[in-house]
Amino acid sequence: MKFLIQLLMLCALPFYAVAGDCPALLNHQFKTLQGETVDLCQYQDKPILVVNTASKCGFTPQFEKLEAMFSQYKARGLLVIGFPSNDFRQELQSDSEIGSFCKLTYGVKFPMVTKSHVRGDDANPFYKQLIAASGNSPKWNFYKYVITPGGKSVHSFSSLTAPDDPDIMKLIMPNLK
Repeated sequence: MKFLIQLLMLCALPFYAVAGDCPALLNHQFKTLQGETVDLCQYQDKPILVVNTASKCGFTPQFEKLEAMFSQYKARGLLVIGFPSNDFRQELQSDSEIGSFCKLTYGVKFPMVTKSHVRGDDANPFYKQLIAASGNSPKWNFYKYVITPGGKSVHSFSSLTAPDDPDIMKLIMPNLK
């Protein structure tokens, strides 16, 4: 019996090792506006562009460039992921309104997760980790973070910085497949 338990534990070890290899920063799952699940561990070897969004913000046209980047580079590994937030009082009320607005107005196909807080004590745990890793909290909507593969580094960018700005692209491009 003892041998059988040891054998089972040995066989299960590779599964635990794989799950344990996910960096703490990426060890998060989110529900999208469409009800699907995004597991950031699946993207641990890829660059990730994270942005907090709001439907009624002057920076909302950045959805066009975010979607263009996702469309162009997703096959090469780029994940663009949006986090709708009403922290700056410019987001629609419901997840279904946000989803419809993003899809109908900007043709957004990259994952947009359910609305949450991205700053302060109420910030979702992932954003708290982004803030700690980068040293910067979102100052406004469309604040961006680039996470390099393996969660090795987190770089933050102002809302004024376009998604395809050269400083962002030089972090993303070398990490694409």
